[in-house]
Amino acid sequence: MEFINGNTGNLILLLTTILSLGFSVFFLRKSKHRLSLLLLICAGLLLRIISTSDSYLHPHDEKYHALVAKNLIEHPLKPTLYENPIHKIDYTDWSCNHVWLHKQPLPLWTMAASIYIFGNNVFAVRFPSIILSCLAIWLIFQISLFFFKNDPKRTTAWLAAFLMATNGLILELTGGKVATDHYDIHFMFFILLGIYFSTKYVISEKPIYSLFIGISIGFAVLTKWLPALIVIPIYLLIAVDSKKFRKSELFLNLLVITAIATVVFLPWQLYIHSQFPAEASYTASYNIKHFTEVLDNQTGPFWYYLARIGTNYGELVYLPLIFLIIKSLKNKANFKLYALLIWIIIPIVFFSIAKTKMQAYILFVAPALFLITAWFSTYLTDKAVDGKHKFINFALAILLIVLPIRYSVERMKLFSAENKNPQWVKELKELNKDKIPENTLIFNHPYPIEAMFYTDCTAYSSLPSADTLSKYYNEGYNIIIFNQGNVPQDILKDKNYKIFGHK
Repeated sequence: MEFINGNTGNLILLLTTILSLGFSVFFLRKSKHRLSLLLLICAGLLLRIISTSDSYLHPHDEKYHALVAKNLIEHPLKPTLYENPIHKIDYTDWSCNHVWLHKQPLPLWTMAASIYIFGNNVFAVRFPSIILSCLAIWLIFQISLFFFKNDPKRTTAWLAAFLMATNGLILELTGGKVATDHYDIHFMFFILLGIYFSTKYVISEKPIYSLFIGISIGFAVLTKWLPALIVIPIYLLIAVDSKKFRKSELFLNLLVITAIATVVFLPWQLYIHSQFPAEASYTASYNIKHFTEVLDNQTGPFWYYLARIGTNYGELVYLPLIFLIIKSLKNKANFKLYALLIWIIIPIVFFSIAKTKMQAYILFVAPALFLITAWFSTYLTDKAVDGKHKFINFALAILLIVLPIRYSVERMKLFSAENKNPQWVKELKELNKDKIPENTLIFNHPYPIEAMFYTDCTAYSSLPSADTLSKYYNEGYNIIIFNQGNVPQDILKDKNYKIFGHK
């Protein structure tokens, strides 16, 4: 992706994005909905290319995911961080252990497949998230058509898809720039996919969609565990709302969905507890600690997520949420509205109770927020045409869409002076061209995880003593030392070691 590095490349892509959006609006007004949606997806793709165009791995948590994914290519059923550790490993430290069960495996497998196809580079790491987050634009458009059928011009569906295409947090996560990165993109996608197949089942009544719902839930569990079950109450509510199914049908179908999801996600859980019992047991207990303890200093007040949705999805997002609540109370027979409400409220309440808090934990709520924001914006626009308070209604409708865009622009940092291809990455890539022996150790490197991604070495940030280095050398290891200006002269002068980096 280095061909688009720099402000010139970003400017070209940004102008092309604006052009695509303009034509998308034009064709929407001409009722050419498929072409309009295609151009909107193209615009979303271009924004994701801009967001993923830097050539280095980000520290939280992309570098760990990338390295484990790279190692999975050699052994898909054994996720490892340090492939060949020379020190005694503490399996309870997920940032430097051997067998890495800190996260579920599905996003790692997709990244591993991408690295296998495209090579060992950051674009390959981010490619699955680019594709899935673009597909999410299409999915939310289709789901909107189900929830808001009185949308003949597809305006609500287009606005929801537009918000998905341009959201700043989603763009940052796709680029691996903020914590939980590709995992939450995958999780959001599979939740959205399960809900999409739920709508298809309700519309068509075809049992095959039960299979797809179950697989989607299973894949979501293999991404971020049991919050994936949010799909089930949403499915039940929209099925009840349709009045097409008897209670016995719904119950039987729910059993089928649950059974299929279990068949998808359970084998991995049984496998890791069998093959890596210590690591698996510790990881299970550690996951529970997210709810009962503050981990990695990631916390906040009970209202943390309510505050964050205003930041991530527009300061006025609370208005459509209040609008949804009022409409739900007034239309108690409209279970679709309750499905949207549950999609938003249950995750926010659940994760608000948990002690450990991170903004992307509730990313799978974002599509529902996009849907109700688009719905409320369209409602206000319709009111502005022939109702009272035209200016206020129209202004609010515009601000609901514009405010999230403003924050997206801030997050994209389109014309920042940031070096997207830093010197230390260039040095590691050059180092890897020298046909380094497999038993090579790198010491004193400030980015050991990244060093193991760009090379096939085992890397550490520490610098052992001269005696310890001599011991490793005598044991047959090839020694490389990164010079940050802190390497003693006796080591620098030792011809047995290769020195690279800053002098």
